[in-house]
Amino acid sequence: MDAAPVYRTSLRALEKIHEGKVRDIYALGTDALLIVTSDRLSAFDVVLPDPIPGKGRVLNRISQFWFERTGHIVPNHLTGRPIETAVTDAAERALLADRAVIVKRLRALPIEAVVRGYLIGSGWKDYCSSGRICDLTLPEGLVLAQALPEPIFTPATKAAIGQHDQNISFAETERLLGPALAAQVRATALALYAYAAAYALRRGIIIADTKFEFGLDERGTLTLMDEVLTPDSSRFWPADAYRSGTSPPSFDKQFVRDYLETLAWDKRAPGPKLPAEIIARTSEKYHEALRRLSEPAA
Repeated sequence: MDAAPVYRTSLRALEKIHEGKVRDIYALGTDALLIVTSDRLSAFDVVLPDPIPGKGRVLNRISQFWFERTGHIVPNHLTGRPIETAVTDAAERALLADRAVIVKRLRALPIEAVVRGYLIGSGWKDYCSSGRICDLTLPEGLVLAQALPEPIFTPATKAAIGQHDQNISFAETERLLGPALAAQVRATALALYAYAAAYALRRGIIIADTKFEFGLDERGTLTLMDEVLTPDSSRFWPADAYRSGTSPPSFDKQFVRDYLETLAWDKRAPGPKLPAEIIARTSEKYHEALRRLSEPAA
């Protein structure tokens, strides 16, 4: 049974330097950060008013799970420092249990490193209108949710809360990062996706697409940061229910998006309140994703 949901945090002894759609970030000197994953849920780039019980803990545990397994591909932002070295108040530590981590302070790159293995979401809309995603021309005749001939890298700019990320070309990525770093980000993102997609499939989950965030450390080393391969940053589909040509059921917040699409809502803040049954079912989906990933392969 999860503890009471955590919608927003305010730690007395630390300076909050950023509140994102889901994460609260606190400064720990000049070289580290405390990241707290709340139970907030965003959809269509709007933070909804109702928390999803246990969601933050699930997201944090899934990210930790992947960080531990992808160090052979790219370094990550984890420091290994226990929370009690930064948070001395016992009540606050209890609030943060399983939902906070101390990480290196990095120089974040100004793009989302998106990898798509299947044709869904905004990629499907772009394909229907132009036959392309970003600057990549795809084969004719593909259908909704179809597996792509090979995974593709489709970067996007980072948007502020309430605004939408914008897909960009690889040439624009090179302009933002420089050709060498852009190529390294693309190769690393594709390698991460290939590893995770194969791992998840053995546990009955298709990772249709995902987005990674990277930063540079003080030596200029590319480093994986933020969250990784969670139901918030990825589309997770149950493999046994997947059929191309239809939008598959999911373990991610697509379930909430589908509900919101039935409402007369203009997708602007403030977001609508969620019914209790939608909140409960969404919480179940997040927990199911964690269970499937962490259980032994069939």
